[in-house]
Amino acid sequence: MDPALLKERELFKKRALSNPAVEKRPATSESSGSSKKKKSRPDKDTSSSKNNTDPSNGSFNLKALSGSSGYRFGVLARIVNYMKTRHQRGDTYHLSLDEILDETKLLDIGMKQKQWLMSEALSSNPKIDVREGKYAFKPKYHLKDKKALLRLLDKHDQLGLGGVLLDDVEEGLPNSAKAIKALGDQIIFVTRPDKKKILFYNDKHCQFVVDEEFQKLWRSVPVDSIDEEKIEEYLKKQGISSMQETGPKKLTPIQKRKKPGTQRKRRFKTHNDHLNGVLEDYSEGVPSKK
Repeated sequence: MDPALLKERELFKKRALSNPAVEKRPATSESSGSSKKKKSRPDKDTSSSKNNTDPSNGSFNLKALSGSSGYRFGVLARIVNYMKTRHQRGDTYHLSLDEILDETKLLDIGMKQKQWLMSEALSSNPKIDVREGKYAFKPKYHLKDKKALLRLLDKHDQLGLGGVLLDDVEEGLPNSAKAIKALGDQIIFVTRPDKKKILFYNDKHCQFVVDEEFQKLWRSVPVDSIDEEKIEEYLKKQGISSMQETGPKKLTPIQKRKKPGTQRKRRFKTHNDHLNGVLEDYSEGVPSKK
């Protein structure tokens, strides 16, 4: 081999060793990692949008509901909730639709939504009272003050209607907590099995001592074998009204059928009954001829 070529080869090796080459990593891993990061971002946005549209928080993200029927009902729910809190504050006078939209900050809704609220949604809502084109909240019981609440409970007690739900009282009585606290022992709280509280009138005229003889006579009358419906019929015949139960109805459990202890004997079908007396039994061998 030519010595000049050998020298150039050796010089090339020295130059290659003095300048080490750096390998470039493939960009696929970085691009996939960035794509994962980009994908994870909209999850946060969607979770935040879900929290904003949760009606249990008392706020509705109407922009997220735009373009669907949910937008209309979101507007309606916001108006009804505002009218309820307004009534509980003591503001029981009626408002026009423009005044309601102004106070609820819903001035950006279109004419179609306004027409729907006026002609259909608010007028047919059971919790909204309409008078001369103006609207107000309509509770189950219209109570102005604590005296009105006491009269209502007394009326229910006299008619045998039972108590009144605390939720209905808080809905219809402005500043209900102060009124209930001021009444003190004139009312009685009873908690139902479903944890809802009921208010009863505490009639102090009924607090008297009963003679022991009368108690013995009362306890001596057996009513265990008598059905409640028969007792109610008897009271009606005597002109006495019984108190109606306002609590949740108890569901009677379905009784399972008990399996009989003794197993029935299995019956097998018998065949060739029409040949009785003709066929012979050869289980013990061939019978001897007589």
